[in-house]
Amino acid sequence: MQITDKAQCDAWYQALLDRASEYTGLFFVGVKTTGVFCISVCRARKPKRENVVFFREMKSALDAGFRPCKVCRPTENACSAPAFIEQALALVRANPKMRISDALLREQGISPERVRRWFLQQHGITFQAFQRMSRVNVALQELKGGRSATDVAFDSGYESLSGFGYTCKKLTGAAPSVGQQVIMIHRFTTPIGPMFVCATEQGVCLLEFVDRRMLETEFSDLQRLLKARIIAGENAHTRQAEKEIGEYFAGERQQFSLTLDLPGSAFQRRVWQGLQMVPYGQTTHYQALAECLAQPTAVRAVAAANGANRVAIVIPCHRIIGKDGTMTGYGGGIARKAWLIAHEKNHLIR
Repeated sequence: MQITDKAQCDAWYQALLDRASEYTGLFFVGVKTTGVFCISVCRARKPKRENVVFFREMKSALDAGFRPCKVCRPTENACSAPAFIEQALALVRANPKMRISDALLREQGISPERVRRWFLQQHGITFQAFQRMSRVNVALQELKGGRSATDVAFDSGYESLSGFGYTCKKLTGAAPSVGQQVIMIHRFTTPIGPMFVCATEQGVCLLEFVDRRMLETEFSDLQRLLKARIIAGENAHTRQAEKEIGEYFAGERQQFSLTLDLPGSAFQRRVWQGLQMVPYGQTTHYQALAECLAQPTAVRAVAAANGANRVAIVIPCHRIIGKDGTMTGYGGGIARKAWLIAHEKNHLIR
């Protein structure tokens, strides 16, 4: 929704004039004279105060009819990690089994407080919690590779096997074991907003925009259905998803080769498979989809299964529109749905 508090808007306008990087992603400014929306660090010529409106969420700016600025590219850069976060993450990647302390961050010229605030804002957890999840992820992969729990625990920086077991059980819901399953969750950016991808060892089980309604319910359902906990981390499937989605948005990919791990009923899976048969650059409606599935009277059931889809874009529920050609609901928002349909039509190979 649009923010109307004058003091707040005046502060944000000053941040826009100052190109204040610490406000990146905290607000979005719509410019009424040009129809675009920007983030605080935009280099474009500054609009007058009376010509701007402010939003807390990117989705609100899109829903209000503003399009992304081509200078600051807010949908790509608003939630991208700033340099100090990339620096902190580089330390984690270079030392996957080591705890990166606040003191070590300060030695590298990084403010632990800024890192903590960014992680809380973007991920809902602290940097230290993120590290614990990442270390447990590495440890579980080593357990699956045949290493003993004792060796893995001490090699991962734990002072005792019981400490490792406690942390693992707290994060994953079970004591460390060779057959234990977890769901990796990774966040990445796209031209129309950041997305979460979740994957088990078997494949991708969720791909959604981070502001999708009912996302917390989807997380809870996944953990219940797969009997696994969601923890921060990456695996081959999350990396492949980020790569293929990037190619899709670049107009370079029309078909996906991702391996999917989709808990659901037999009917839901049939509907999801039917959605994947809707050609790139085309649209259809529930009645036509039900007829393709040889169940013409199951229109409502097809619609419900479509709404239960947890893998956006790859299972293209955005290609379902009203029978009369109107835009129907979409978990990621009608503005994104329209953008995706237009994007595919613009890149359709004739």
